[in-house]
Amino acid sequence: MSPKGRQTKAKARINSYETLLTQTYEKEVKDLEIYVPPGPRLGKVVIEADNVSKAFGNRLLFEGMTFALPAGGIVGVIGPNGAGKTTLFKMITDSEKPDSGTIKIGDTVKLSYVDQERDTLDPDKTIWEVISGGIDIIKLGNREINSRAYVARFNFSGSDQQKKVNLISGGERNRAHLACMLKEGANVLLLDEPTNDLDVNTMRALEEALEHFGGCAVIITHDRWFLDRIATHILAFEGDSTVVWFEGNYSDYEADRKKRLGKAADQPHRIKYRHLTR
Repeated sequence: MSPKGRQTKAKARINSYETLLTQTYEKEVKDLEIYVPPGPRLGKVVIEADNVSKAFGNRLLFEGMTFALPAGGIVGVIGPNGAGKTTLFKMITDSEKPDSGTIKIGDTVKLSYVDQERDTLDPDKTIWEVISGGIDIIKLGNREINSRAYVARFNFSGSDQQKKVNLISGGERNRAHLACMLKEGANVLLLDEPTNDLDVNTMRALEEALEHFGGCAVIITHDRWFLDRIATHILAFEGDSTVVWFEGNYSDYEADRKKRLGKAADQPHRIKYRHLTR
């Protein structure tokens, strides 16, 4: 797909937010391996950052970060480890505060967040128990579904569903966390490295589920192919305390970065921070 085609696809998703929100449950359950129920309707304000800066000690992670997430947007958050990506998520969830500037969360926003640690699953319960809550019928949005059928959508067979959490692999733990989070009925998903340890089939199912999700997602990932298929915007932590907001997917962003930086864009470099001055 050409850059123009990808940007058109991204704009089409934003423009079709109302359609995504009202699409029929029956069609999605039939056609999608993983179904993410839409949460409440989003208002005009989703997540807005205005001239945000954050430092640790004398190390300035980023400054002047400004963006406005539109309803229906899917944002890929990219950059090297230590640049401040997870810190951004902590500020969105109000567990960290900006040093300057503001982050505004819309009144209609219902957040759901799975961090990298994924250590909240009860180790003494089975996979089915932690995902289903131990009940046979669970609610997905305003509909009900058999809980074992829902768990199976995340590539857990009948016998796998009875595994104790303390015995499962990293990939199984990731899938279990996704299954728990995606049934909550949130309208803004915060996903920190969701594709880590996922098998190919589950990754493709997650991509398709996010494409049809009647809400927003903000996703930290190093998987450029994943972002090429689903991202409407990129928030790039480029180092030197700089964050760039870009409309388009990863390939569109990379083309723009090379245009901006020229030959320097192809030079590998360690992340640099500006020193904090007071």
